[in-house]
Amino acid sequence: MGHNNRATLIYAMVAHGTPPVVLAEYTAFSGNFNSIAFQCLQKLPSSNNKFTYNCDNHTFNYLIHNGFIYCVVAEETAGRQIPMAFLEHIKDDFSKTYGGENAATVPANSLDKEYGRKLMEHMQDCIEHPEEISNLAKVKAQVSEVKGVMLENIEKVLDRGEKIELLVEKTEIMHQQAKDFHSAGTRLHRRMWLQKSKMKLVVLAIVIALILIIVLSVCEGFDCGD
Repeated sequence: MGHNNRATLIYAMVAHGTPPVVLAEYTAFSGNFNSIAFQCLQKLPSSNNKFTYNCDNHTFNYLIHNGFIYCVVAEETAGRQIPMAFLEHIKDDFSKTYGGENAATVPANSLDKEYGRKLMEHMQDCIEHPEEISNLAKVKAQVSEVKGVMLENIEKVLDRGEKIELLVEKTEIMHQQAKDFHSAGTRLHRRMWLQKSKMKLVVLAIVIALILIIVLSVCEGFDCGD
């Protein structure tokens, strides 16, 4: 299998179904990469997973997702992270471009011209920017790990017999209690304000009454003097 020593990714392919049908493929090199890749492809299980085979200083990397198989052949020196990051990117891009199941019924190799160009572009990006691709793969792995921890925590909650419905019910009860508390506080505040206002009015009335008494007393005193 001949290749350019500067390259790390040699051949890419997207397939579907059982038995698998190749929908699109691309390579810039001569060799039997496609035939070996297809032979390995036929031995893969149908469940979602990732696989890597080694052959003649090359790795044959596969990503299976929802019935579609994404493959890239790379030089062994490229490691496993960059090829797998490339496959994750192809999976996302292909699903977005063709809507997943919409590509399941197209004839074999019917997307070679259209999507073969995209495979070439994505391969060149990985070859020219391996560090960025590697860092992106690490970030995705961390995100997946966090999701895994969250799912594990949820499963532990369920294992304790704590049903999601009960959790939702408890949340709604707490929310209603908070609303009731807020309403009660508002009513209490209004009642206290009314009581204070009444007290002020009573005090004001008393003051006015005292003033009137004093004024009347003074006026009567003057009358008596006359």
